[in-house]
Amino acid sequence: MLSSNLGYPRIGEKREWKKVLEQFWAGKLEKEDFLKQMEQIRLQHLQKQKDAGIDLIPVGDFSQYDHVLDTAVMFGLVPKRFDYKGGKVSIETYFEIARGTKNSVAAEMTKWFNTNYHYIVPELGETLPTLVENRPLQFYREAKQKLGIEGKPVILGPVTFVKLSKGYHNANSVIRQFVTLYTQMLSELQEEGVKWVQIDEPILATSLSKQELGLFADVYQQLHEAAPKVNILLQTYFDSLDDYEQIVSLPVQGIGLDFVHDRGENLVSLKKFGFPKDKVLAAGVLDGRNIWRANLDEKLSLLTDISEIVSRDRLIVQPSSSLLHVPVTVKNEDALEDVLKNALAFADEKLHEVVALTQGLRQGKEFIQEEVDASKIVIQLLNESTFRNNQQVQKDIQNLASVRAEREVPFHIRQSLQETAFQLPLLPTTTIGSFPQTQEVRKQRQLWRKGELSDAEYEDYINAEIKKWIDIQEELGLDVFVHGEFERTDMVEYFGEKLAGFQFTKYGWVQSYGSRCVKPPLIYGDVSFQDPMTVKETIFAQSLTTKPVKGMLTGPITILNWSFVRDDIPRDVVANQIALALRKEVELLEENGIGMIQVDEPALREGLPLKRENWDHYLNAAVYAFKLATTSVRNETQIHTHMCYANFEDIIDAIHALDADVISIETSRSHGELLSAFEENTYDKGIGLGVYDIHSPRVPSLEELTKNVERALQVLDPKLFWINPDCGLKTRGLEETVAALEVMVKAAKHEREKLVVKK
Repeated sequence: MLSSNLGYPRIGEKREWKKVLEQFWAGKLEKEDFLKQMEQIRLQHLQKQKDAGIDLIPVGDFSQYDHVLDTAVMFGLVPKRFDYKGGKVSIETYFEIARGTKNSVAAEMTKWFNTNYHYIVPELGETLPTLVENRPLQFYREAKQKLGIEGKPVILGPVTFVKLSKGYHNANSVIRQFVTLYTQMLSELQEEGVKWVQIDEPILATSLSKQELGLFADVYQQLHEAAPKVNILLQTYFDSLDDYEQIVSLPVQGIGLDFVHDRGENLVSLKKFGFPKDKVLAAGVLDGRNIWRANLDEKLSLLTDISEIVSRDRLIVQPSSSLLHVPVTVKNEDALEDVLKNALAFADEKLHEVVALTQGLRQGKEFIQEEVDASKIVIQLLNESTFRNNQQVQKDIQNLASVRAEREVPFHIRQSLQETAFQLPLLPTTTIGSFPQTQEVRKQRQLWRKGELSDAEYEDYINAEIKKWIDIQEELGLDVFVHGEFERTDMVEYFGEKLAGFQFTKYGWVQSYGSRCVKPPLIYGDVSFQDPMTVKETIFAQSLTTKPVKGMLTGPITILNWSFVRDDIPRDVVANQIALALRKEVELLEENGIGMIQVDEPALREGLPLKRENWDHYLNAAVYAFKLATTSVRNETQIHTHMCYANFEDIIDAIHALDADVISIETSRSHGELLSAFEENTYDKGIGLGVYDIHSPRVPSLEELTKNVERALQVLDPKLFWINPDCGLKTRGLEETVAALEVMVKAAKHEREKLVVKK
């Protein structure tokens, strides 16, 4: 029996990886030093896993930006708009694909299945793929030569890679084209003496057709024949397998299954159909996506059940997925109360849990009895704490049937009232919410948090920033303003700090995209409203202008999906607790004269289950929570929402059902492809399709933005169309933000004049 890990967080205990990246991008670090420091971080991560006692240590899971992008450049897949002459892709070109250049837009970015991690979408069809470098082999050699580790190379599988790409017409023919390159890669690994290779095919946890399953059989037969001495561990995660019998029969030496996020279905299939006696089962029994300590007694019982079907010498114990999705270690969280801290397990602690469970199976439960008992005690103490037993919150949840969760009148009536109230021009312009958070803004916040700046001094500073950007918006000629969110560290963290039931860590960072790291709050208790959260800043901003200023809130589903959520009650219940708390804030904004309120749900799509049969329950619950938060307002009050980076055609009905007066969504980075969803589905409410990509430092041209607007107006009603960037501007610099918004306002005025002439 072996212990294994699927992947380790890249960012380091204190985000060392992020700092090195951003120093290199800023020109403060030479390429040689950058690569050297990245290697040091990578080796430290491997050494940690070795010291923890993990038998099968992943190599090649480390990335300098994104593992899907790594796979693309390994095959020389560089879009033609970038200057690439063939051969190994330079680190400069690698980052240009991810971040864009002055003249070339970045590759599209979207969510990795139903997580908050974003990957760079490979573009196929422009370049003939070739194996320009065998990255798994390089990382295997590095680990063996420098640390004496017999690593397990991790490779994104050919079917998943192509399915996550764009620019092809026939997936089967393209996949077969890539199989040749994968066979070359595996042959070289076999020649090197590699024993185990982990090939990730998370697409297997989605709903597949018989044709797609047949393709898997052909693909893996070819891979097996190309490298028969390499043990292939076909790894799945994030859900159960619909076609269990066919998948476990594939010509590989091991199958990795998720026994955490499968709702018990993988275990049912295992008991019903058995498991091939010539294969190893890698049992993902520890949650790779959440931070709660495992009840080791329950996990041992699960593994014991599994071992009744799969002999223990053919078992691998591991997390349910890569630990990329959790922070690095709990050890530095000195400020947390013991009742909470003792119930947490980040990546390093999960490695120790994996090893403990492996030892418990090898040598008997009594060998790890102390760890088993400790895990049960700390979980019980948290469940019995006052944090999880707020009687008022639980009473409010029980009485939800008496709370109105619909607007009083339909949209077309509200629209007329809101047009009279706001008197906005055709194609009104606005932004999504945040403006640049400069180094000085962050410095002042740190001084305030340390007590070196008084509350009054900090408030004066924030008010000065708000006034500066209200003035800038006036000068730019925007139609609807925002206050800029300078008081907020993060769109979820800020609200978590204000609501009961949330806790924050000091170093609990996870990677969202590129060097962008977020620190998800821990929802560890019953959630309730305490004090006004956004009213003061929004009222101040509105006092500075006659233009409408939007109140800015984060929606209940995004707060849920971007947090580490308690696992002792259903997620729907937690979402409704959050919604009731936000409802009170919405009502306070309205009472204080704020007539536009934006409740953002950028993470609504990402929480969609991988199995279509589970979509309705999730979407119905998400729509209900959003309405619970937003529908108590007057008809004249305009509710906005925002979503980004998703396949919106999957949730177009849910978007309708939200009944928001205006929705703004990303379209720039997908190069207008999102519009196809609106060509096939009529949308009859206000909508803004983000006309330029805020994740790139480039300033778009007037021609580019005009083209984006005109393309949208081919399928959307100009009377309902808004013009805005595709996301918040927090990460951008002042000069590029102002320059881009100037172009955006010019494009809006240009199109507005054309529409007036047409009339």
